[in-house]
Amino acid sequence: MASQASAELKTFDETLKHWARERPDGVSLEMGDRAITYGEIEVLTRRLIALFQRYGLENGDRIAWLGKNSDRYFTLLYAAARVGVVMAPIGWRLAPPEIGYILGDTGAKLLFVEGGFIETAEKVTAAMENPPRVLEAEAGFREAEGMEPASYSPVDENDPVLQLYTSGTTGNPKGVGLSNRNLFSLRKPALERADPWQIYEETDCILAAMPCAHIGGTGLAAIAVANGIRAHILPEFTPDGVLNAIENGATHMFLVPAALQFVIMHPLAKETDFSNLRYLMYGAAPMPLELLKMAVKTMPQTGFLQVYGMTETTGTVTMLPPEDHDLDGNERMRSAGKAVPGVEIEIRGEDNKEVPRGEIGEICILSPSNTDGYWQRPDATAETIDKDGWLHTGDAGIMDADGYVYIQDRMKDMIISGGENVYPAEVENAIFGHPAIAEVAVIGIPSERWGEEVKACCVAKPGMEIEAGDVLAYARERIAPFKVPKSIDIIPEMPRNPSGKILRRELRAPYWEGQDRQVS
Repeated sequence: MASQASAELKTFDETLKHWARERPDGVSLEMGDRAITYGEIEVLTRRLIALFQRYGLENGDRIAWLGKNSDRYFTLLYAAARVGVVMAPIGWRLAPPEIGYILGDTGAKLLFVEGGFIETAEKVTAAMENPPRVLEAEAGFREAEGMEPASYSPVDENDPVLQLYTSGTTGNPKGVGLSNRNLFSLRKPALERADPWQIYEETDCILAAMPCAHIGGTGLAAIAVANGIRAHILPEFTPDGVLNAIENGATHMFLVPAALQFVIMHPLAKETDFSNLRYLMYGAAPMPLELLKMAVKTMPQTGFLQVYGMTETTGTVTMLPPEDHDLDGNERMRSAGKAVPGVEIEIRGEDNKEVPRGEIGEICILSPSNTDGYWQRPDATAETIDKDGWLHTGDAGIMDADGYVYIQDRMKDMIISGGENVYPAEVENAIFGHPAIAEVAVIGIPSERWGEEVKACCVAKPGMEIEAGDVLAYARERIAPFKVPKSIDIIPEMPRNPSGKILRRELRAPYWEGQDRQVS
């Protein structure tokens, strides 16, 4: 179990030094056949700092990573964070122009690249006016391993160390700056409350399977290093990779609902021993109740934790604990839980004042994990973070009398049909349980009569066919008539962004083309 002294650690530098003393032989990162202990990574990160110094990097400079999840990426992040060099991981599925935009926006001086992405990196940087120096990651590590560990000045908790780009559905992505404080500040109040899912044993292992360019990927390794346990890295999410990791000792993980569905429906799931997996966190998109019930039945010994948060809050700010999950389903399983220790949440109206419990409004967060703002975007920062430090999420929600937060949807995804507000997630929850439907996304399309009307886009389960009339009848039994879709589209697959979220704008685009008003 983590010592009380570790609760006071506020930076990567302090944390690496602490665990190198306390658990020098404990594994910090492992991927495939490669593993590195806390004693070893403390020295290696200082050698990487010497490499940064050789290339002229200073506090506040940016470096970038182009590649899949890797223990190399996380080691570079830890090294950079010790001296205030800011790491900006780039999604490897992005197109070259998108990669070029992020590189240009960061002003990165050095780009570390996995071997398989060298050609892409060279193509992108050749088209840039001020390109970063490209360094193949393994070559960089070989160079660093031949150097003496550096002398350096550690940075404090307020210096930015990580820059993640929001996967916005419109316009260019924004760089979210996250500091040591953002990444470590909620650990102490969590340890003080001592909920069992917040306490990590020395033998625990966190699986990092989500993309490192998103908080759900990088954030888990930060949790691992904060608690002095091992992080098992999957280069990319695969259902069999997750199932094998569980068999080999993964005790904690985070998956988005789509990934969780792939895991529990994989043939290997029936043969997998899930007893190692103590806690599974899920979030980042609405979780249909029927899918959650299937997951709980598949992993009956696992504690399920719904979490809610965003890049701008450094991930989790609410949590629904295992005791609020029920095999038969219950109302609280539709919520995202309550604020975690150290976080305040309010549901606010358009006047920026808290609305009465039970009424819908915008979810607003006050937390030491809130970002200080967007990189070189003061206007966007001011629109998101008010003068009192409350971060406005853009998500619509309701808080009940007990403080449970129910995420309705993105405010911008709300459909206004005949003067009634319809939130897609509510309609999707009603439809998902239909036996022929694997996935569903609900959008608003133009309607001369209603302004907008509800349409459901559905993907069939393998070997099954969807009958639109059956789906509509199924929905009518579960939601108010004005929320029931007026039409059904049956599509082969859902369009998704790099983090796996469904791109509703791509589903909407054909219907809004040529309209005076666009829904976004």
